[in-house]
Amino acid sequence: MEFLILAFTLAVLNNGGPAVGTGPVPKTLADCPKRPNCVSSEARDAGHAVAPLVLRGDPGKSWEGICEVVRQLPRCEVVRKSDAFLHVIFKSRIFKFIDDLELLRVPGTERVAIRSASRKGYSDLGVNRKRVEKLRYLLREKALID
Repeated sequence: MEFLILAFTLAVLNNGGPAVGTGPVPKTLADCPKRPNCVSSEARDAGHAVAPLVLRGDPGKSWEGICEVVRQLPRCEVVRKSDAFLHVIFKSRIFKFIDDLELLRVPGTERVAIRSASRKGYSDLGVNRKRVEKLRYLLREKALID
């Protein structure tokens, strides 16, 4: 019974809060909080840092291919898509925790900034880092990124 109460409490506490990037297309991605539940190619510290994505071939076609691969990931819901920005949310299977994944094409480059973060809670047990690295693997398999 105590486990159920704890699980319900965690689920309630994790949901809510505004989605990241729902306004105008950002020029940069938000910084990661100090908590270990976020990774970003814009982060300067090793605990949060991941490499950006580097487009291969025609940038427009590669971007569209990336967006399609992301849309096919499990429990993914597209919040916003443009020629330079993609924001999707993922809900965990059991507790319905919400994570935001954002991709931002850096103008004048083949670089795509990436950020994946849990909305609430302290630790994500490495879920966001694993998501980014799985996505990187899938995109390399499709020859969309270097």
